Amino acid sequence: MRAADARRRASRDPARGQHLLRSDAIATELVEQAGIGRDERVLEIGPGLGRLTAPLARRAAHVIAIEIDEPFVAKLDARFRSAATVQVVAGDALQVALPTVPFRVFGNLPFGATTPLLRRLLDDPTLQLTAVDVLVEWNVARKRAAPRPSNLVSLGWQPRWTFELLRHLPASAFDPRPSVDAGFLAIRPRTPPLLRAHQPPAYRALLTRAFRRANLPVARSLGGTIPTRTITSCLRDRALAPDARPTDLDVFDWVALFEVAQPAGAQKNSSAIPSGSRKLRPEP
Repeated sequence: MRAADARRRASRDPARGQHLLRSDAIATELVEQAGIGRDERVLEIGPGLGRLTAPLARRAAHVIAIEIDEPFVAKLDARFRSAATVQVVAGDALQVALPTVPFRVFGNLPFGATTPLLRRLLDDPTLQLTAVDVLVEWNVARKRAAPRPSNLVSLGWQPRWTFELLRHLPASAFDPRPSVDAGFLAIRPRTPPLLRAHQPPAYRALLTRAFRRANLPVARSLGGTIPTRTITSCLRDRALAPDARPTDLDVFDWVALFEVAQPAGAQKNSSAIPSGSRKLRPEP
């Protein structure tokens, strides 16, 4: 199968939403921007025909290229058969086993699978994940990197991770051309994290309850969960308006509110989750 035919096949499959980078020069620049070390192991998601794989192989100690599309897998196998540092894996990045040793992730993510892929990588505290550098849909990249207005998905990750939008790429940089532009997003572990290891479940439950009524002031959206005077005092200390809504608080504000809301002894009890919480469907 010719490369152009393979690209057209991918474009017809909405489940994959794979748009391949057209420029070798841009691919090399992106890999250089990521600052990958010579001794690092890189898990590449969605290598396609290997335009990013090639510069990754020139820099990293080991590249594991995970590709779901069988024609692309065949092309990758042929191209990198003699490259000792490249391992091509046929499979779904949402299901394949991830390294049990330190690794970082690089890739041109299928736009339709961005959030599930990031959830798999960022939600698991047992992974020895050192960095994530990915091309994603522009609005998703902008939303993840923006401190405000806040959103439920980003706030859930930000105590452990930082997000930086490094670059804008126009839709014309991809083949087949997507309907939207892309952004190059750099995700790094936050050192130190804003929460202790046992706290994320209770913290996320608090966020979930607040964002269930995100159009209301925090004092009302969390009514019955945290005393109003505790909320208003915290907002005042954070230089926020008393009628601030959930989207007006950044991750530092939310962590501060979470900390002051914890009852005595709850710092050591990960089950101190506000009542009435439920999981929300994440936005793209």
